[in-house]
Amino acid sequence: MVRQDLARHGVANLEAVELGLREALFKDGRALLEQLYNQPELSVPDAASRPGEKCHPDRAKDIQTLFGTITVRRPYFYDPPRQTGRFPLDQALGLIQSFSPALVRLGARAAAKEGYASASEDLLAQAGVALEGRQIQRLVNLVAPAVAAQLEAGVPVGDDPIPILYVEVDGTGVPMVARELAGRPGKQADGSAQTREAKLGAVFTQTQTDAEGLPVRDYQSTTYVGSFEAAADFGTRIRTEARRRGLGRAVKVVFLGDGAAWIWELARVNFPLALLILDLYHALERLHELCDGLYGKDTPWAARMKQTWTALLKADQVGEVIAVARRRLADLASPDDSLAKQIAYFEHHQDKMRYQTYREQGLFYGSGVVEGGCKSVIGQRLKESGMFWTEPGATSVLTLRVALKSHRWDECWDRLHDSQRLKIRAAA
Repeated sequence: MVRQDLARHGVANLEAVELGLREALFKDGRALLEQLYNQPELSVPDAASRPGEKCHPDRAKDIQTLFGTITVRRPYFYDPPRQTGRFPLDQALGLIQSFSPALVRLGARAAAKEGYASASEDLLAQAGVALEGRQIQRLVNLVAPAVAAQLEAGVPVGDDPIPILYVEVDGTGVPMVARELAGRPGKQADGSAQTREAKLGAVFTQTQTDAEGLPVRDYQSTTYVGSFEAAADFGTRIRTEARRRGLGRAVKVVFLGDGAAWIWELARVNFPLALLILDLYHALERLHELCDGLYGKDTPWAARMKQTWTALLKADQVGEVIAVARRRLADLASPDDSLAKQIAYFEHHQDKMRYQTYREQGLFYGSGVVEGGCKSVIGQRLKESGMFWTEPGATSVLTLRVALKSHRWDECWDRLHDSQRLKIRAAA
């Protein structure tokens, strides 16, 4: 038909030809799938009646596929005593409700990147697939637990020694619907919360430094884990991922985080042999706040002390900073208890603030990877304007984002449906 039209009308706009050809191929694809799965002699696992079951042949079902909707007729087996039924063909095809796994995979990937309505529009524009946003949302919630299981069950990566393996952990607030926040304390003026903390962990490797001795993260070596679970459970999750990535083969393990107490407790329990480093940016934030409190906010004296103490901190002389701060606090007419707590913070964490040593060893000493991950993995999808989530809904999307941003999307889905082994490949 396309050849006849071109002969009759001559060469036309290629876009119209391509879109028309795609629709024709979709139509042929639907016909082929219906013919393939409506064969009377089709071999389907476990397609015989079990003891006590009644068989009802030729039950029709509309299935939504990448090519559009097809109709198949298949036997239904019903067990009256147990009041249970089964469709062996549906199970063999891996259907998710009435949707093909390939269609769900495509829809889930679109939803991992953008909102459900936008995902629906892009699927139609880019792939010619009509799938409503509400359908995509329902399917994401259905398949996300299976994807999460594949992420956790992933096979270890490589078997060679790893020079340096990094683990970073952080948290970020995700806006939630009111019922998810009931009774939770927060940072609002009335003490209530607007968000729930999503925890994110990043694991990556380093094998070299650049010409200036600065560390270089290995290309595409970063993988993530994320959840809304308690810190203790999340610690198990990030340790499992670190073991998959080669924790036991690492010559050196570095754990990076900010000053949150839960992060360092997580590190103590799950990474007892790691080198612990407090992110330099957070240390400097605390340092500057301490200077403002001891010498007066926005005063020239405070500005000078910030420069002096920053240089000392970067030169492995945090002990000198602590000593001077203690003397200054004692000289104040009205010492502030919060300033004593700030100084105690540096005393408690001074073993994690040897930044000159880290620099000389060619190590990262900033937690920018996981902080960037909080923005790219979580923020770009879960913190868009006007979004409010339930925990199950946010967890489903976070699971897909982790798979996508960790470069494990195809691994998880292929293993989930045995896709690579069963894939039909074009002849050369």
